[in-house]
Amino acid sequence: MTRVSFDPSLIPLNPDLSFERALWQQGLTLVAGIDEAGRGALAGPVAVGVVILPAGLAKIQSRLAGVRDSKQMRPEQRTYWAERIKAIALDWQVGFGGANEIDAIGIAAAVRLAAGRALERMAQPCEHLLIDYFKLKDVSTPQTALVKGDCRSLSIACASVLAKVARDALMGEMDARYPGYGFGQHKGYGTEAHLAALAVMGPCAEHRRSFRPLSGG
Repeated sequence: MTRVSFDPSLIPLNPDLSFERALWQQGLTLVAGIDEAGRGALAGPVAVGVVILPAGLAKIQSRLAGVRDSKQMRPEQRTYWAERIKAIALDWQVGFGGANEIDAIGIAAAVRLAAGRALERMAQPCEHLLIDYFKLKDVSTPQTALVKGDCRSLSIACASVLAKVARDALMGEMDARYPGYGFGQHKGYGTEAHLAALAVMGPCAEHRRSFRPLSGG
């Protein structure tokens, strides 16, 4: 992925609705935020959240004032705000791309696959997509890719929270299915404990064999 220069001063103190309001004012009321979780993990799926916040809802920003980029939130905060987001959102979904799909087509394509699955299940037809950093090549809906989008757009931040909470829950289930790896603690990321378990037990069906050090590259 090509890195682009970015002015950090463009990041607000908290993610806001600046981008959403600009689109709402153009008559586009079904604006969806999209973000992912689990891109860099060694095991488990990648998850992509899609969230449409209701245009014109009074005090929507204050009602979601605790929502941040999911990486900046504690697990209990993410769980709490995920339920608030679901209650307020006009529509939302989370899609997954499995470890086997990541190995077969690559992580970038698997992220787009997961996003497409989430979008297909949306009850509302999205009119514009606000996406953290990347674009969906095979989706005809107009899109805006935002560097640090999960820190700038409240819709994207909401999507990041739902993706993270859904993926963490799935990794908890995998912890019971594949005991010994500690999936419930590290969520499949390459922690020291995870790497130590891999050295003893080897990979399971949910490990991404195309990722180092599993790939041997």
